[in-house]
Amino acid sequence: MDRTLDTSHYDIKDLSLAPEGQKSIDWASLNMPVLAQIRQRFTDEKPLRDVRIAACLHVTTETANLMLTLKDGGADVVLCASNPLSTQDEVAAALVTRGIAVHAIRAEDNDQYYRHIIAAIQHSPHITMDDGADVVSTLHQKYPELLAQVVGGTEETTTGVIRLRNLARQGKLGYPVISVNDAKTKHFFDNRYGTGQSTLDGITRATNLLWAGARVVICGYGWCGRGVARRAQGMGSRVIVTEVDPIAALEAVMDGYDVMPLADAAPLGDVFITVTGNTNVIDRQHFDRMKDGAIMANSGHFDVEVAVGGLREMASRVTEVRPMVEEHLMPDGRKLYLLAQGRLVNLAAAEGHPASVMDMSFANQALSAEYLISNSGSLSPDVYDVPAVIDEEIGRLKLQTMGIEIDTLTEAQIAYLASWESGT
Repeated sequence: MDRTLDTSHYDIKDLSLAPEGQKSIDWASLNMPVLAQIRQRFTDEKPLRDVRIAACLHVTTETANLMLTLKDGGADVVLCASNPLSTQDEVAAALVTRGIAVHAIRAEDNDQYYRHIIAAIQHSPHITMDDGADVVSTLHQKYPELLAQVVGGTEETTTGVIRLRNLARQGKLGYPVISVNDAKTKHFFDNRYGTGQSTLDGITRATNLLWAGARVVICGYGWCGRGVARRAQGMGSRVIVTEVDPIAALEAVMDGYDVMPLADAAPLGDVFITVTGNTNVIDRQHFDRMKDGAIMANSGHFDVEVAVGGLREMASRVTEVRPMVEEHLMPDGRKLYLLAQGRLVNLAAAEGHPASVMDMSFANQALSAEYLISNSGSLSPDVYDVPAVIDEEIGRLKLQTMGIEIDTLTEAQIAYLASWESGT
């Protein structure tokens, strides 16, 4: 039987959505020229021939182009969603018709979400690709017998890298994992420009909010927080940053933002955006102090940054007043609004990052998978950076596709940088 038509090899919403999904995939590919170059080489060289890959990523048009690149490189790929609300069902359908097994349905419940992760793990992967480390975590906890055959893995997000480093610190990580998130061509661009733009896009689509003049509280000033703050400021918002890291807080002050504890910002904010990778950032004490009409959104990976359970317990009534907008009527009559159930607002209420920035992130994924296979057996279980040669090559290719040239060092400059004798 043709695998693409065998329903035991996929679980999606509706296969008839495939033509619509293919158009969207093709549109995204127009803005992913670096990945296109890698795909052409992979097609010719087949560096991933017979490599089984279990990928747990947001099922979007950009991810689809990565999956097709891996497949053209010879890989046998299974894809599941890394967030229940981020799947684009038409994209999932299109990938199935292209011979990629997909287990993902938008708005799937928690049980189905983990059934799909298990389906990917049962592919017995040589490579895992994660966005949040749910595959790695589930694999280690429930399928340790499969760890020995895993050559390595890649991780896309800050949240996932934190989990993996904790696993490695405890001596329990079963195979080497490359932190794609820490590549310069990933977090300088994807986290900052991608998250910045797509977060405001998601909130705007959900609420039709006017950003100009709004008091926006950004919880967390890492690369994602920097991006969201700058985009909000650019739209005319008055920005407050909350932080626990003194260095990040100092940087926010010198970038021109007000910095204060969240308890002090709570009564001031019109919009609250979490981008920390931590839990219960906005909690009951903050809900108590928020003004009537305050909006809360999360752009960190998991739905734990806003204490959703506590908010619902405190509310006397919860009503969906718009798609992706829950109104929480508090006992004192205030109304607080939660977007996308506290999940990733940029993917749940919008389309995620623009393809142009994901071009670099997914180039890192593809080349890191190739690196793991070519170095099979030589890396001990740990979390590794993307090799600098890969990171720099992606930067060079991106500039090339943009038609931008830069200077190169002269022989004298190279010699000077390598010397120690020269002084004042």
